[in-house]
Parts: sequence; structure tokens; C-alpha cells
Amino acid sequence: MNSRRLTRVAASATSLVLIGSMAACGSSGPGGGGGGDTAQIWALQDSALQPILEGSMERFNEQSETGDAELTTFGNDPYKQRLRIAIGSPDAPDLFFNWGGGNLKEYVDAGEVDDLTPLLDENPELRDAFLPSVLAGAELDGKNYGLPMRGMQPVILYYNQAVLDEAGVSVPTTWDELLTAVDQLKAAGKTPIALAGNQPWTELMWAEYVLDRVGGPQVFQNIRDDAEGGWSQPEVLEAMTMLQELIQRGGFGTDFASVGYDVGGASTILAQGDAGFHLMGSWEYTNQLGQSPDFVNSGDLGWTVFPAIEGGEGDPSNLVGNVSNFYSLTSDSNNKETAQEYLETQLTNEEYINDLIEAGDVPPIEGIRDQLAATENGDHATFVYDAARDANNFQLSWDQDLTSDEATEMLEQLSQFFLGEVDAQGFVDALAD
Repeated sequence: MNSRRLTRVAASATSLVLIGSMAACGSSGPGGGGGGDTAQIWALQDSALQPILEGSMERFNEQSETGDAELTTFGNDPYKQRLRIAIGSPDAPDLFFNWGGGNLKEYVDAGEVDDLTPLLDENPELRDAFLPSVLAGAELDGKNYGLPMRGMQPVILYYNQAVLDEAGVSVPTTWDELLTAVDQLKAAGKTPIALAGNQPWTELMWAEYVLDRVGGPQVFQNIRDDAEGGWSQPEVLEAMTMLQELIQRGGFGTDFASVGYDVGGASTILAQGDAGFHLMGSWEYTNQLGQSPDFVNSGDLGWTVFPAIEGGEGDPSNLVGNVSNFYSLTSDSNNKETAQEYLETQLTNEEYINDLIEAGDVPPIEGIRDQLAATENGDHATFVYDAARDANNFQLSWDQDLTSDEATEMLEQLSQFFLGEVDAQGFVDALAD
């Protein structure tokens, strides 16, 4: 898993690179949590983010009048396991890192997370500091249960401009234009769309966008919330039928099942001019800078939003991907005043935001576009920022928004679907059972 990618709640062994054993920083160690005069903040281990979080703690502790804050970090899987055990116990942290959406919902439903809506109502400047589409990532039933604590990584349609020019292809703005581009690229002897098909989370991006454009965001929300027919909603079959047509049309070529992402396969196919398009999270730009800098520097790497589907219910501005990561406040926190002060003062702190931008993040903060534009990769950063700012809805990746068991089954069925082992109806039937 690339280091630039927000850490995912992975639902399949094929989509994970586990982060070793449990690790911690801060004097409390991994056993610290709850109680005392120090607010315990739990987060994931991340080499780029760690010094930024530690700097935030130091600034807070120098100025706080309510108490201190202490950071403890864990590897991905150990963190999820430890958090499940700790929440609701005396060892629970005061603030905890999460992915929003369904990942957060299980704790909210259990009554273990504080509603932050009153905090935002009392501090409207705090609410207004965040991009609405991202702040909504931790909203459940009209209430807010988390505040964004790092950058955004929407899924973007990347392309090789030189390949498109050679094949006479225009950047598609609609689904029909994309299908036409597929035919033109095939005729030119190119793989239309690079796909790392041995990792089904890459295939998931296509299903997420097509369903959104066909039916709008409520269709998946019904699936997540087990309402209104779930996977049996007619829009799901319609979307998967359209995606099946794209696969059978040769949109992804014939060898995608043997291509990986973590080893740079799909990215290299795009960079070397063997494919026209690649749908991937915005971390793809950093990957290309690291793996194929000449391709980026040539100006041939382009990017755009996912095409609209004519007649569909979904707003073409809608995004899917990694909305952000969030801090949430545990209901039984013994240090709520300190934890709330941290949320109020540190997540929009100028130094904190500057540090995130310097590390390559695109924070979901209003009014930073000019600052992003002035960075070395400002064109891409401002595209990501504008897309999130203008999005009517920003859907968390399905494998993060569903429970682990549901996500695992979905990814398994999706892999079979892309391989042609089940058709659109079979995919729907398997998940609707």
C-alpha cells in the first residue's frame, strides 16, 4: 500500500499490506487511555503524519489551560483490534482516529461516541473552517461525530495525454464519450484503461462511481443502512450492467487480473504509454512523481473528474474515495474539556495546516487554495481541493463504509464479476441474499 494513501480499513487480504506489530509513541504507551489529567489521543502510525501530530500536541500543551494531550499511535490492524477492546472500557482514549462513515457508525450506534454538533453550533467558525462535503463524512442521522484531522484523497480519472492524442481521443465528460474513447484506443492498439485487477479495491472504484452517477448517493446509503432493498435496488443492477458492458467491450484489456497496484503495475502501464486512462485515488500523482518523474514533467499526465452518466440521478460533481480521517470524542471521556479544546484549537491551527500541506496533504480547510497553488505541485493540489470544495457529495470508499464482513463478501463478488465468473444479476443476487 503506498505511503501517500490514507490508511484504509482493508476488507480483503489481497488489498492489505499489514503494518507489523503494535507500536506506540508518547509516555503513556499503548496501554494508556482514559483517566488522569491528560487527554489521550489515539491515531495510526504514519511516518509522514507522526511529526505533524507530535508538533500539534506540543503546541497545545504549551497553551492549554484545561490540561495536556498525549499521542499514542498503532499499526493498522492492531489499532482496529485495540480500539474495539478499549472503547467503553476505562482504557478508552479521549479522542480516537477513524475513517468516518460506517467505520464510525458501529461506535455511534453503541452509544460510545459524543455528538459534536453542539460544539460546532457553539463555535460556528469551527464548522465553517471545513469543506462541507468532507465534514459530512462523519455525519450520521444529521449529527456530527468527528472532525477532519488530515487531507483528502478523492478518486480521480488520470490519463496519458500523448496516448489520447495519438488515438484521436478527447478527454471524456460523459459515459458515452468514455465508451467511444475505449473503442478508439483499442483501434490504436492501446489498452484503454489500466487496471490493477489482482486487487479488487481498484475495481471497486468503478462500481462506486457508476452507481453514484446512475442513482445518486442515497442508493449506497440504503445499502449501508440496510434500508430500501439494499443491493436489490434496481439502480444497482443498472449500474453493474453498464460496468459489465465496459468490461466486455475491452475497456480494461484482457490481462488486468495479473496487474498489481502496490508494485506499480497499473501506474507504469499508464506512464509508459500502453494505456489511455487510470482511475485511482489522488495518491496516484505522488506515485507517478516517484516512479515516473519524466512522465509527469513532460506534461502528459492529466486528470479529470469521473464522467457524467446522461439521465442518471447522480450529480457529476460527486466524489468517491478517502474523504479524510477524523478525530472523534468518546462518550465516557474523563478529559472532555481538554479533548474539546484540542478539537477547537488544533485542527484548524495555521501551523498544523501548513505542516500538512508541506507533507503533500490537501487539507479540507476553507480558504487555502492560494496556498496550495503556490506549492511545487500546485496544479494537482488545487484540482483536488476544488473537486472536494465543489462536490455535492463525497462518498467514503465502500470497503471502509461497510462492516468488515460485508466488505469482504462484496470485494470477493466484485472480483468474480470483473473476471466474468458472475454477471450483473449474479453479483446483485449474491449480495442481496
